[in-house]
Amino acid sequence: MHSEDFQLPRSRAANERLHALIPGGAHTYAKGDDQYPENVAPVISHGRGAHVWDVDGNRYIEYGSGLRSVSLGHAHPRVTEAVRREIDRGSNFVRPSIMEAEAAERFLATVPTAEMVKFAKNGSDATTAAVRLARAVTGRRRVALCADHPFFSTDDWFIGTTPMSAGIPASTNELTVAFPYGDLAATEELLTRYPDDIACLILEPATHSEPPPGYLADLRELADRHGCVLIFDEMITGFRWSEAGAQGLYGVVPDLSTFGKALGNGFAVSALAGRRELMERGGLRHSGERVFLLSTTHGAETHSLAAAMAVQTVYAEEGVTARLHSLGERLAAGVRDAAAGMGVGEHVVVRGRASNLVFATLDENGQPSQEYRTLFLRRLLAGGVLAPSFVVSSALTDADIDHTVDVVAQACAVYRKALDAADPTPWVGGRPVKPVFRRLA
Repeated sequence: MHSEDFQLPRSRAANERLHALIPGGAHTYAKGDDQYPENVAPVISHGRGAHVWDVDGNRYIEYGSGLRSVSLGHAHPRVTEAVRREIDRGSNFVRPSIMEAEAAERFLATVPTAEMVKFAKNGSDATTAAVRLARAVTGRRRVALCADHPFFSTDDWFIGTTPMSAGIPASTNELTVAFPYGDLAATEELLTRYPDDIACLILEPATHSEPPPGYLADLRELADRHGCVLIFDEMITGFRWSEAGAQGLYGVVPDLSTFGKALGNGFAVSALAGRRELMERGGLRHSGERVFLLSTTHGAETHSLAAAMAVQTVYAEEGVTARLHSLGERLAAGVRDAAAGMGVGEHVVVRGRASNLVFATLDENGQPSQEYRTLFLRRLLAGGVLAPSFVVSSALTDADIDHTVDVVAQACAVYRKALDAADPTPWVGGRPVKPVFRRLA
């Protein structure tokens, strides 16, 4: 437990260095220090399992590890061993490594709803390749994305739809349209409004709420009827819902799907997978116009593919998905009890599938509040809990979760004081945390 006057002098200095050299002070906007209370954004030294240490020497229980990518915990021995073995054998050659065939066979055995796969380094490249392929095979221009899902790609077709659309031509933005999750009638209306012009429907198959009964199957039928490609973005649901993703859990097969994050346990690997008929359009064994699908210098680095194969082995042999769910259930129950016990059960709200929990911080009127989020995060950090979300890794122990719940209870006691005062300002400690997507810095 850290002191009441929680200070991070070395992290503060490191954040200044980062901002002087790197736009935004981080290589991912969601990791920026604007996402944390003022002057208490820890800069990480190292991590092991479910714990990380900052440059000031503080240890934290970490949630949402690596933006949900490190689902087995940091420096997982079976993953790092597989990576070390390949690094000593060379990582990148002028021709494909045999590892590319082995990794593809392994992935397609894990995700049997797909027939071909192509690996890359990050999720944005995979989703953009899926969109390009959908446009090519349909001959259509427009992309329909799910408006209720926060992020699909760093590329123009998506970023143009956000408040950070600077630098993207309006003509590009006009080609992306949106549909609401779970609302088939609205989606059909959109497809009818742009007849024969929508190349694909792209969505996360599930997020903080389960899909309504029959929704994904009905969406599959709707896409078929209107001749558009159905793309599942499984960056988060892949491995957290099941090893075969949400498509494996719910039994609905998309035309194309994208995986990443948990696939490499922190190593850079993503995948575009799907039906052979579509995927082969990016290959050499067809007579049609060629599609520049994915072609990256580092897309098949041997050590990242070895990491992905090791991750799949650990998931299968150790029942990781079930463990993530049981840990999440324990955490959610504990946090809800702690919040209720301190009289803020209606204000600190845990949502989502047990393996992918987030929390909402609501004000006295029940509205989402950045000020109350700031207060809550500050108290968690002071208690040794780094939690932009409550997304679990399998490295957490029951003791870690018990400690987290104790810290949450203390944070909720402060939260109750702020609600009673109808003003969180004295407990915020500076500017409130900010949303990632905003027009001005």
